[in-house]
Amino acid sequence: MATSLDLFRLDGARALVTGASRGIGKAVAVSLAEAGCDVVVTARTLGALEETVRDVEERGRKAVALAGDLGEAGVTARLVDAAAQALGGLDVVVHNAGVTPADADGGMLLAPLQELPEAAWDTVMSVNLDATGALCRAAHPHLAESSRASLILMSSTAAVLGAPLLDSYAATKAAQVSLAKSLAVGWARQGIRVNAVCPGWTLTDMTAFASEVAPVSEWLMAHVPMGRWASVEEITGSVLFLASPAASYVTGHALIVDGGLSVPDGGLAGYAKPPSPLAS
Repeated sequence: MATSLDLFRLDGARALVTGASRGIGKAVAVSLAEAGCDVVVTARTLGALEETVRDVEERGRKAVALAGDLGEAGVTARLVDAAAQALGGLDVVVHNAGVTPADADGGMLLAPLQELPEAAWDTVMSVNLDATGALCRAAHPHLAESSRASLILMSSTAAVLGAPLLDSYAATKAAQVSLAKSLAVGWARQGIRVNAVCPGWTLTDMTAFASEVAPVSEWLMAHVPMGRWASVEEITGSVLFLASPAASYVTGHALIVDGGLSVPDGGLAGYAKPPSPLAS
């Protein structure tokens, strides 16, 4: 007899996860494999995906690694079509790849919009927004052939909150939420569910600039009602839910996973907060 837990199974499903070499993307790929998916994972280089592939295969599922820079024209569509060919179709697509503004050395560039170099803005738009549109276009015909199609865009709590010094990143994440809602309506009658996940402050390489600097980390966590960083595993449960039959009547939703950060004033109205260490 089937149980409620069976609703979270994805046995035999074919999944694509972009940006799967580390952090949330890697954890999502492994979680989907544990739920029964065969998984294609992508990153800029094949070498970066070796550990993810091994972890998926250790769970008894097929893993295929594909490499490509989503900021380059035509690459995203090529990767989607190659993933569908490798697995014989696609049932679940999780678009996790994304970037923040970077300086000349590749480090995160925190700057107000008026001081952000145009090239840095363009890169964020290209990878986070243009590639998202390209992925959705390319994934549509494959998902339309599936009886359990789910497209999940990895957005951010920055989509629903102000994010000074990361204006370009926040703008693209808000656009992903809007796109998920529009596609959910447009594709619903074709049996394709489209949702977004909006993580809050999560321990990844991308957030090391803050999590590894005590004054910054403490200030940020003072605004999170739960008072701590999320682990990547705490994000994967939301993705698994939206990908699975447990969410078969959920579409057009932006699932916020942020420890209460997005509650007005971070849920801490009336509580004193320390001054920002980032203030000029």
